[in-house]
Amino acid sequence: MKTLRLAAHPADLTAPETVQALERAAALLRSGGLVALPTETVYGLGANALDAAAVARIFAAKQRPAWDPVIVHIADEAMLDGLVENVPEAARRLMRACWPGPLTLLLPRSAGVPDAVTAGRPLVGVRMPAHPVALELIRRAGVPVAAPSANLFGHTSPTTAQHVLDDLDGRIDAVLDAGPALHGVESTVLDPCQSPMIIYRPGAVTLAQIQEIAGPVEIHRPAGPLRELPREALPSPGVGLRHYAPRARLVLVEGAAAELGAKLTEAARAFAGEKLGLLLPADLPRPDGLADAAVFAWGRWSAPRELARTLYAGLRALDAEDCAVILCPLPPAEGIGAAIRVRLRKAAHTE
Repeated sequence: MKTLRLAAHPADLTAPETVQALERAAALLRSGGLVALPTETVYGLGANALDAAAVARIFAAKQRPAWDPVIVHIADEAMLDGLVENVPEAARRLMRACWPGPLTLLLPRSAGVPDAVTAGRPLVGVRMPAHPVALELIRRAGVPVAAPSANLFGHTSPTTAQHVLDDLDGRIDAVLDAGPALHGVESTVLDPCQSPMIIYRPGAVTLAQIQEIAGPVEIHRPAGPLRELPREALPSPGVGLRHYAPRARLVLVEGAAAELGAKLTEAARAFAGEKLGLLLPADLPRPDGLADAAVFAWGRWSAPRELARTLYAGLRALDAEDCAVILCPLPPAEGIGAAIRVRLRKAAHTE
């Protein structure tokens, strides 16, 4: 299979090249094909969510296990018909406040949703992406689009079309190239059907924002240790043990900004003789003793949304440098910092 790279311009959806790309991608989705599409979080691997055979192709292309459910993307609330049975009032409030945007809501599924989408679970994750190209593609296709991240299962998520091709070239029909993703980490996943509501995966929409809009909410805590091969389907996308991982070994270092240089230097001593990579915030100096490390300028430590936006790009860039070990400071668990910490701990296999 030859994977098409179709250019789409978010700032001008009426440009002839963009219209042609959107029409080609929409036709592929309607015919059961796989199209990687840009969203404001990461690039997703899309298929018609109501076509069981097309959804099965997502799992085959990504080498994704059947116990891991996927998220369905819609262009308007009318698309909820045929996907969900009912919508709690808390969910309605969150839709009004946060859609389009990086918030996935777990809602009671309808009988028309293939079991593969939800891993057989009674709730389906649904969100309305804020990216103009994603919304226009879904509108033109006329079908809800199931779309987990467009990478091989467990690998670092893609935030550019090239990242998609690095993992999936020849395995999917097309990728819509609309430039880098805005947020850089996946959507927040929330179950609004419980009281208190449950965040299964932190993201750009924070716990504090959800609480202000819709009431009590808490973070999901697994009842026991996570397993590489779960005994049953996962309750939500993004809660598996090992996700977002680079090829290199990822070593996390935690501490106040003033202490990080010394702590990174100390951590590096354990890997003498190995090629080191360093995710280094732009407002922190290069630590002593790491002059030979490959460095990715990660954004400012004082601006966690910058860190989120370039996290996966940094991990992929250091993998491309053939680093054996990547050292990475762990941001504070405040705001989107909580989402970054979850991704890094799963990537390092420490959560």
